[in-house]
Amino acid sequence: MIRTLRSLIAVAVVAFAAFAQPAFATNIERVTSPGGIEAWLVRDASVPLIALNFSFVGGANEDPEGKAGTAYMVSSMLDEGAGPLDSRAFHQQLEENAVELRFSVTHDYFQGSIKLLSERQDKSFELLRLALNEARFEAEATARVREQIMAALRRETTDPGSIAGRTWWGAAFAGHPYAQPNNGTLASVPTITEDDQKAYARRVFTRAQLKVAAVGDIDAATLGKVLDRVFGALPAAGELRSVPNAEPREIGRRIVSQLAVPQAVIRLGGAGIPRKDPDFMAAYLVNHILGGGSFTSRLYDEVREKRGLAYGVYSYLLNLRHTAMFMASTQTSADQTREALELIEKEIRRMVDEGPTEAELAKAKAYLKGAYALNFDTSTKIASMLLQIQLDDLGIDYINRRSAIIDAVTIEDARRAAKRLAAGGVLTTVVGMPKNLASKEPGG
Repeated sequence: MIRTLRSLIAVAVVAFAAFAQPAFATNIERVTSPGGIEAWLVRDASVPLIALNFSFVGGANEDPEGKAGTAYMVSSMLDEGAGPLDSRAFHQQLEENAVELRFSVTHDYFQGSIKLLSERQDKSFELLRLALNEARFEAEATARVREQIMAALRRETTDPGSIAGRTWWGAAFAGHPYAQPNNGTLASVPTITEDDQKAYARRVFTRAQLKVAAVGDIDAATLGKVLDRVFGALPAAGELRSVPNAEPREIGRRIVSQLAVPQAVIRLGGAGIPRKDPDFMAAYLVNHILGGGSFTSRLYDEVREKRGLAYGVYSYLLNLRHTAMFMASTQTSADQTREALELIEKEIRRMVDEGPTEAELAKAKAYLKGAYALNFDTSTKIASMLLQIQLDDLGIDYINRRSAIIDAVTIEDARRAAKRLAAGGVLTTVVGMPKNLASKEPGG
């Protein structure tokens, strides 16, 4: 029976990918449940699948002082027993009903997703309700999950990418919640108790901070009932901490950490442009030209194609609720680290000083408008996109407006936005055994 259900869901996934096009995704319904919970819905009854994504404001920012990783542990514990079901029984129910249930944590949000067969929706949504409302947080499961997290953290101590990332965030946001790693530390995770997890869930899992997106074989009336059933018993609001806005610090500093590995990892970042800033779309196009366009970007062409200094190099805009950043990263051999870093810095300065060409801007516009369709080829991607648009507060008609917003960006807009990227410089972290490259202080 389980094998039959797996086969059915596999066929449904393939079929859903075939019909899920951007034009379909623009037909978004705003659904309000009888209890007042809102969701965005994209309906299609031709495939027997439902994907539902949701998010609570909170995330790792709500970890108690000295207990980084609490939210991450909660995300790993919600399917480890809930209501009348212990861990084994809960997972068995997920398997028997072909349910994909996942939870994750970012700095700002606690998020979840569920994909299920529409014919099994009653049992499937009941499992989600139990996880969010009646998670057990039992000592045995906590100990087992804690050890899994600790094992991963121990592996990270020898991983150059993890070290470079933790070092960068710790220096850029020292004293701010963003400085703490989402999955905690070897010192903090052992201190997280079952009571810490329960307290986190009570404060963060509230209706006031909830956003929901649903896609698939479900109508508005049925979705309304599901929303009240799954989320209706959650507290109306919680007491979230006040997280201040922040900008990356230590600009101009380079931190080199020695680690005996074949290649060195480079992370660098500085100030970005907020998502709702009028210059954001111009900056998004500029970044695509600089390093976000993979095989077509300036960084890829200069660092990879012309000189073979790295297998891959990229840049991106990272927008959180309380900061906006421009970031870049690569991995290269110890002998070539200095050359690769200097070249990346040179290309960033050139973009800031000169901006893109008109030809580059036109090409980036065409690519980013066409590639947007890739965000709508599965139910999961559509639900994820609808949720992100809500979190960014872009409006329910954003998908229909996006191409016009891109087309409206002028070369003057792009060059103005370019000058705002990494304004004042960047903070750089390097991990490995780079030759002729040492740490330096700002201005050094």
